[in-house]
Amino acid sequence: MDNRRKGVQVCNDMFVKTPRRLPEPLASVPFTFREALDAGVSFRRLRHRELHAPSRGIRVPDLGALACPEVTAVPEVVRPFTRITAFCAASHATVFTFWQFPGYLPGLDDSRIHITRPDTMAIPRRRGVVGHVGQFFDDEIVCVDGLLVTSRPRTWLDNARRMSVEELTVVADHLVRIPRAAFEFRTQPHCTLEELADMLDRHKGTPGIRKARLALDQARVGADSAPETRLRLALEDAGLPEPQLNLPTELFAGVVRQPDLSYPEYKVAVEYDGDGHSSAGQIVRDIAREEDFSRTGWLLVRISKRHMQNEARGAVSKVRAALSNREWSPDC
Repeated sequence: MDNRRKGVQVCNDMFVKTPRRLPEPLASVPFTFREALDAGVSFRRLRHRELHAPSRGIRVPDLGALACPEVTAVPEVVRPFTRITAFCAASHATVFTFWQFPGYLPGLDDSRIHITRPDTMAIPRRRGVVGHVGQFFDDEIVCVDGLLVTSRPRTWLDNARRMSVEELTVVADHLVRIPRAAFEFRTQPHCTLEELADMLDRHKGTPGIRKARLALDQARVGADSAPETRLRLALEDAGLPEPQLNLPTELFAGVVRQPDLSYPEYKVAVEYDGDGHSSAGQIVRDIAREEDFSRTGWLLVRISKRHMQNEARGAVSKVRAALSNREWSPDC
């Protein structure tokens, strides 16, 4: 660069003003124009190139938070989209992630934010948004940390159209499971089977409701994880008897085990060993567990992710062999 061009560059740099810092909390979270103006921010400051504009009337001080699809359900990211459009709440895939539902939902890598409003109003249309309309009862919209979102049962139904019956069952089992007080900050399930059934009765004719009804028929209280639900469904689809789920079983005096799935009549227990079973301490505990079952004449079948491949054929084969060893037959 010659001296003249260098001089122009230095001159330009001298006149580039550092923007005034935004007031908290706007300096670290996405916000709407109205929130900024109410906080005393000028129109000129809102037009500074430092701020990212994901959608009309919204500004983001840090592009990274909005550009990453994995965080589009973070309340701070979603909130301005629900506030700038009147009478709306976050919904569908956005809230599927927000509620941390297990299971597979197609399109979760889409960074657009889903919002919905009553069907008496126009469908939301703006950049970065997938808009929906629908009928809502009062308890189907809840406020979490200042963010309006669809309730868990309503979110389950809203996503039914795009999910398989198996994945809908996985989510239903997650919603109705009894939490373990020693490890969780709650003592009640997210909802009951009756509440899910009521949700379906409220919205007859909703797209995906037939799949949701089939999933509800398959849902059971007791599964502690998505792999446990998938394993149970695979066993039942293969014609094996329906197992008990996390049933406390007294093996001998002072020793009670709670296998993931069990067939007490045949003294067969089934455990799904996830990634957490690879640690040294867990391996020792797993050996002790297996010894306890063996000591009292139970067969313990251990299933891993490998056995769940190819439509869980390996898992089904192992459990069938154990049941057959205990004189079970398809005619029982």
